[in-house]
Amino acid sequence: MAAFRGAAAPSGRGDTECILEPLSLPESPGGVAAVENSPYVPCIFCKECYLSAEQNQLLKHMIIEHKLVIADVKLVVDFRRYILYWKKRFAEQPITDFCSVIRTNSEAPLEEQDNYFLLCDVLPEDRLLREQLQQKRLREILEQQQRERDDTSFHSMCMFCDQEFTGNRSVLLNHMAREHAFNIGLPDNIVNCYEFLAVLQGKLDNLQCLYCERVFRDKNTLKDHMRKKQHRRINAKNKEYDKFYIINYLEFGKSWEEVQSEDDRELLDNLEEDWSDWEEHPICAVCLFCEQQADTTEKLYLHMQKSHGFDFPKIKSEHGLNFYQQVKLVNFIRREIHHCRCYNCQEKFQSKGGLISHMEETKHVTFLPARSTWDQPQYYFPTYENDTLLCTLSDSEDLITEDQSEDTPVVSEDISNLEALKQSSVLNQLLYKENQSQEKF
Repeated sequence: MAAFRGAAAPSGRGDTECILEPLSLPESPGGVAAVENSPYVPCIFCKECYLSAEQNQLLKHMIIEHKLVIADVKLVVDFRRYILYWKKRFAEQPITDFCSVIRTNSEAPLEEQDNYFLLCDVLPEDRLLREQLQQKRLREILEQQQRERDDTSFHSMCMFCDQEFTGNRSVLLNHMAREHAFNIGLPDNIVNCYEFLAVLQGKLDNLQCLYCERVFRDKNTLKDHMRKKQHRRINAKNKEYDKFYIINYLEFGKSWEEVQSEDDRELLDNLEEDWSDWEEHPICAVCLFCEQQADTTEKLYLHMQKSHGFDFPKIKSEHGLNFYQQVKLVNFIRREIHHCRCYNCQEKFQSKGGLISHMEETKHVTFLPARSTWDQPQYYFPTYENDTLLCTLSDSEDLITEDQSEDTPVVSEDISNLEALKQSSVLNQLLYKENQSQEKF
């Protein structure tokens, strides 16, 4: 819904226009008292009103129609009260008493020039107003939080299982963190908890991932995605969640995610990866060379071998690729194919079809280039977002016998002198101390 208008029809409209919105009653002097408890926010200069959720529309209206720009409006904690205050003040004194004047097209003819008015916290009155509104909102939100902390009539279902919780909100929040590895923060960091849970439940009901916010075809696919992608958290960039974290009312410029990482470690220390209640669902991985998809890695590998002559398990075994090397190889191949470039001879083609025909005919699809070409840190990063094939890769641990694995240290890929590492390892010191202690007994 856009703006609602008064009883008098604006110029240019016919008398037969239907009234689709409530009409506004005459305002009291100053225009503030009549709308103090209204869900609408009025324009500072005229009778146009917008719903609080349509803040951007009101700002656009004031810029276009009245040449007013409000600086750092996102830092105003109570936009409606801020607007009501300045509506009253602008009715008392000229706008130039409060605003800086910005002239555009200053070198153009006078009739083409425009004056814009900037309202910002450089003005002491504006800064004081913003601080007072912040303090007022903080008092209100702390009172609300205290009511929720003391509330023993809380009642809600877990979003991930059928368990029901009553008493206090902390019981449910701690349950989801410990039993389902879903942590939205400590209870004392959260406010408007009922609304928060309703928002999250609504997204899940609409089959939307809470982190990447993609929509899936069914509930099982969503659950499988959130588990495999480790999307068991909420999107830090979604400003919709800011209102539910106390920190956003305490100081400017600090997000709820920072508080979660700073203050919620005690929950994270005890998390268990128990998602047994979330059912498994077949994957949907895409071929490296065409658009073919498969619901298991075995089917996908078989397709690539028969259709393209690319035997991924054989290459993995022959080259002894560990998990990270497999990741880099997949991302390297995907990037080369995306650029229509043969990863063996580096010849470029006009289309992907021409490239694949060339690689299959020349057998270039079968042979990998030198390891130094693709075993690069840049290929740790996925070429395609949500590449399911990367999630199904397995390490080469099954290729190592039990005896071999005992003598195989875990080292980074750029270690050039393994023997030197063994000699200087801190583990030697620990083993020496352990042996010394055993000898005493």
